[in-house]
Amino acid sequence: MKAEGWLFGVMAVFFAVTGLVYGLWAQEPAGKAILTVAFLMSGLIALFWFVQHQRRGGGRPQDRKDAEIAEGLGPVGFFPARSGYPVLTAAGLTVFALGLVFARWLIVTGALVLAFAVSGFIFQYRDHGDG
Repeated sequence: MKAEGWLFGVMAVFFAVTGLVYGLWAQEPAGKAILTVAFLMSGLIALFWFVQHQRRGGGRPQDRKDAEIAEGLGPVGFFPARSGYPVLTAAGLTVFALGLVFARWLIVTGALVLAFAVSGFIFQYRDHGDG
């Protein structure tokens, strides 16, 4: 978690410096706003990872120099074999986006397909146990 915090911290510093330089030279507000938001978002994620690292006391074996490979072993979890819901979600989002350009009825159709696909994603493996 410490490595992730440093990664996003460096990104936040990059966006801050870039935003300051851009803010001094550029006259348009959109780039300034985008770089400010990028700085805030990466800073927030860096803060999250550093707080998680402090809460767990250096928690993961990957964060310690003296860790052994065997310390990182444990249950891997459940990975589904395959699902048709990603394709259905992409189709629903595409129809929804086309509806924003062409017709309202496509928005409704895309939203319904998207709602069905997302609910399928959520409830697809609800009966799967931990073991």
